[in-house]
This record gives sequence, structure tokens and C-alpha cells, in this order.
Amino acid sequence: MAKGVEGAEGYQARDYEDPPPTPFFDADELTKWSLYRAVIAEFVATLLFLYVTVLTVIGYKIQSDTTAGGVDCGGVGILGIAWAFGGMIFILVYCTAGISGGHINPAVTFGLFLARKVSLIRAVLYMVAQCLGAICGVGFVKAFQSAYYVRYGGGANSLADGYSTGTGLAAEIIGTFVLVYTVFSATDPKRNARDSHVPVLAPLPIGFAVFMVHLATIPITGTGINPARSFGAAVIFNESKPWDDHWIFWVGPFIGAAIAAFYHQFVLRASGSKSLGSFRSAANV
Repeated sequence: MAKGVEGAEGYQARDYEDPPPTPFFDADELTKWSLYRAVIAEFVATLLFLYVTVLTVIGYKIQSDTTAGGVDCGGVGILGIAWAFGGMIFILVYCTAGISGGHINPAVTFGLFLARKVSLIRAVLYMVAQCLGAICGVGFVKAFQSAYYVRYGGGANSLADGYSTGTGLAAEIIGTFVLVYTVFSATDPKRNARDSHVPVLAPLPIGFAVFMVHLATIPITGTGINPARSFGAAVIFNESKPWDDHWIFWVGPFIGAAIAAFYHQFVLRASGSKSLGSFRSAANV
């Protein structure tokens, strides 16, 4: 485990370097294959994510439907659904982190954009790829499970009966905050430098955060915390109930991601005060 390095004046010097902020708009990215490779990785990862998770949701509803020969405690249950979502994020972040950063979620991309970790061009292309991948993933589910897809709600997110819009919005904000805060913490260069195991294990806490949030919010909203997941399911299912509540699954995650980015960058890491301090030091030279 790396520690601070003793400086000439006897203080602990930093043993890590924060990467410089990504340019807000970098047109040169459009000429690089690495950008398009990353966009393809985000598309495929989100497709696989929606295919496996929505199929798990529908499979559970089939096995627990007592009117169709199922049993009350049949299938994987809510716990199994939460594991499906968290486990797939763990797998896909592990597979794509070295290519695209393993976002697989427009809210994560938005948070990293606000923190100047990705450029505007990359953020927009990632979000488009994620939404298209989600549509295709749910489309495959409908194609392979056409007999059950519409009957069991298509895995679409909507506000559960008995909950107010404010409760649903708060659930999405807090749930996404937990996820994006975990992403920032797991990929923090300071921790990567001092804890050599962190880069290897980074997908694990991210996937576990998704798992825990699903346990808490499946009964409220079905758990969005990922606008692409909610959008893809709503597009393919295309019924009024998911569309009526759909704004919650964009507004909530984006607000949660913005709060997480601000909290990590300006409170925990105090990036704003560090920059201001550097500016004052340079002005006094």
C-alpha cells in the first residue's frame, strides 16, 4: 500500500496525480477510433444488461403467477432480481472499464461529465448508445418471450400504487446518488494510488451498490436509477402507465448524479478550494 512521500520541507507530499480536467468540447475525439470503439462497447454492454435483467424480471413473474400454474414463492424473488441487476453491472463494468469506462448508464455518464471526466461529445454519444442498446436488449426479450412479455408488464418501470410522485422521485434521486457516489469513490485516483487492490475491485462495489439500491426501491418504482434502462423498456412495452411516470426516471437519476458529482468533487475532494488556493499562490509569486 503506497503512502505519502516525505518532501524536502518535511511534509507529506502527494503520492498520486489527479488527471487534468477533460476538455469540455474536444472535436479531435471524433477522428479517433478509440471513441467509436468505446461507444460500441457501451451499446453492447447496455444491450446485454437489459436483455438479462428484464428477462429475469419476466421469468420471476411467470414462475410466481398462481393463475398460470406458478407458486407464490416461485422464481428468484425480489432478492434474485436485485442480484441480476447488480451482478450484470459487476460483470459488464469489469469487461468494459478499460475500453469505455464501463458507464452503462446515462446518469453515470452525466455525473462524470459534470466532474470533467468525459467531454461533451463523448457524453452525448455514450448516452445515445446506451439508450439504443437498451431498446435493442428489451426488443430481444420481447422477440424471445412474446407470449409473456406484454402479459407481465415488459419489465417497464412505473410508480407503484400507493406511492406519491414525490416519493418516487426521491427514491430515484437517492438511489442514483448512492450509485454515482460509489462510482466516484471506486475510481478515485487518490485511492487507486494508495490501495493497489482498488482498481481490480472497482466493479464489485459498483455492482453491489446497484444490488442494494434495488432491494430498497423495487417496491416503489421498480428501480430505475438508469434512464436508459427505463427508456428502453418503455419504448418496447409502449403502454400509458410507464410513459405517464417516465419523467421521474430521467429527472431523478440526473439530479442524483449531479449531487453525487458535487459532493465528491467539491466536498470530499475539495477540488474547487484546491484550484482557488493554487490560483492565489500563483498570484502572490
